[in-house]
Amino acid sequence: MQTKALTPIIVLFVHALAAYAVDVDGFTPDKALIYKTVGKTELKLHVFNPAGQKHTDRRPAVVFFFGGGWNGGSPSQFYPHCHYLASRGMVAMSAEYRVKSRDNTVPRECVKDGKSAVRWIREHADELGIDPNRIAAGGGSAGGQMAAATGTTKAFEEPNENRKISSRPNALVLFNPVFDNGPTGYGYDRVKEYWQDFSPMHNIDETTPPMVVFFGTKDELVPVKTAEEYQRRMKANGRRCDLHLYPGQPHGFFNYRNREFYNRTVIEMDRFLASLGYLKGQPTLHEENSATHPKCDKGMD
Repeated sequence: MQTKALTPIIVLFVHALAAYAVDVDGFTPDKALIYKTVGKTELKLHVFNPAGQKHTDRRPAVVFFFGGGWNGGSPSQFYPHCHYLASRGMVAMSAEYRVKSRDNTVPRECVKDGKSAVRWIREHADELGIDPNRIAAGGGSAGGQMAAATGTTKAFEEPNENRKISSRPNALVLFNPVFDNGPTGYGYDRVKEYWQDFSPMHNIDETTPPMVVFFGTKDELVPVKTAEEYQRRMKANGRRCDLHLYPGQPHGFFNYRNREFYNRTVIEMDRFLASLGYLKGQPTLHEENSATHPKCDKGMD
């Protein structure tokens, strides 16, 4: 019996999984906090605190959502980013959320969980020692779509949560995000019943948070032209969208295993957050140190 060639969709899915199979040994969260319970499923935030963090602090915070096509993935993907930002004075978190392989869910539930995470962090700001008006959301690929959706779409709010507390972050940090879920975009067949509410590209308005975006020019999953169009629409609405392009780089190029581009994108992430007043001083990573990751002590800001 002959084996049929993989279809283009399956090939892209395999590539997406490979892009997010990252090596992040040596990074351990300070704690894990349950932010949402759905049936028997408990969803947690993996928290990295700055040294000396107190509940009386009012530090900026960030929550990351891992990539994996809404099918799989692990919060550990963004442990290095969290460790670094905690060393720079932010409370940094990487979120669990429901995915198809573990929870038999559809992408809509991913965005619901993303919104729940942002709302829970803001609601518990006093306990966490953070400023509820300086909460960033970030992510890669489908996790980038989730983060972008928390900052754009008005749908997918959980009915049992306190809607008086906003689920919208104050800033976005996006790594090759899935911006377009429309008929010609990524994942349309999975979200076609609700794509107009789901797609970040189609929900930009004058309230969309400022963002920094990272793309490789050889991304086979999300074309660079999509990011450029997103930036154009952001500017048309008077919103900030800092787009950084990296020639020749594929999908997932920013991950920790690729130390050079991990460092380069983290440095630009740092500069963006500093421009908003979330960080102080200069980045503590340097492009020339791409061979190793400096294990920064968690410092105060």
